Amino acid sequence: MKHLFLTLCSALAALLLAACEKPYVGVESEPAEAPNVTYRITSFEQVAFDVPQSRAMTDITQLCSRINLVVYDGETKVKSIAQKAADKDFGTLALTLPEGTYTVAIIAHSTGASATVTSLDKISFDHNVISDTFLFTEQLTVGSEAQNHDVQMRRVAAMFRVNLTEALPGSVAQLKFYYTGGSSTLSAITGYGSVNSKQTVVLDVGQGQKTFEVYTFPHEETDVLKVTVTALDAAETPLAECVLEDVPVTRNKITVFNGDLFSEPPTETSASSYRMRAESDWDGEQEYTR
Repeated sequence: MKHLFLTLCSALAALLLAACEKPYVGVESEPAEAPNVTYRITSFEQVAFDVPQSRAMTDITQLCSRINLVVYDGETKVKSIAQKAADKDFGTLALTLPEGTYTVAIIAHSTGASATVTSLDKISFDHNVISDTFLFTEQLTVGSEAQNHDVQMRRVAAMFRVNLTEALPGSVAQLKFYYTGGSSTLSAITGYGSVNSKQTVVLDVGQGQKTFEVYTFPHEETDVLKVTVTALDAAETPLAECVLEDVPVTRNKITVFNGDLFSEPPTETSASSYRMRAESDWDGEQEYTR
C-alpha cells in the first residue's frame, strides 16, 4: 500500500510539473544599430607649435592625448564620446543619430581628464589647466544615408613661453604662473575663450631647465595677459617674483619671453635681450620690454 501511494504521488507531481511548464521559444535580441555618422580626424589646419616651419600633416597622437565629441540638438546634448590616445581607433569617432539637424563639436587636447562640456559655449578642462587645444565645429544634417567625414582641426590655444638666459638656482623647485586676461573655458561656437579667468599653473623645475610653457584661450584673435611668475622652493615658499604686464597672446601663436625673470629690469642699452616675440608660420615678431 505504501509503495502504491508513493507511485501515485510521483505520477501526480509529474503531471503538475508538465502542466506548469511552458515551452521555451528563443527570442534573439535586436542587433545593435550600425553607426550612421563617422568622423575621422585626418590632420590639423595649423602646424604644431614646435615645428613652425613645417606644414606636413601631423599625426593626432603627436599633438594631443584626448578627444571629446559632443552632439547637440538645439540646447540639448544628445551624444558624447571621450577617447584617450591608448584607445583603439583613436581619432575615429562613430555614432548613431536619428534623422535631423545637429551641432557637432570635437575638441582635441592633452589635459589630465576629459573636457567638461556644460554647453557649447562653456567647455572647461581638468583643474582649469589647459593644454595645446584644437577644435572642429559644424552643423550636421543626418538623413537616410550613412556619412563619413574627414576632419581638419584648428588650433584655438595661445602659448606663453619663457626662455631663461640662465638656469634657476637649485633652491627653486617650482615656478608658479598666475595670469589674468585670458580664459580657461572655451566656446565651441566662437572658438575663443568664453569667461574671464584667473589661471594658475605650477610647473616643476628640472635640473638646468630654462624653458617653461603655459596656455590660454584668447577672448578674441589677439588678447593681453598680466602674468605673475613666482619661484617656489620645495616647501612651496616664495623665493622671488616677477610681474609681466601687457603680454600679447594670439591663437595659434607662441609669445616668447627671453631673459632673466628675477633680475632687475634691463637698461636701455640691453633692452633687446628682454623681449616678447610672437612666433607663427606666417607672422612677424612683437617686441616686449619690461
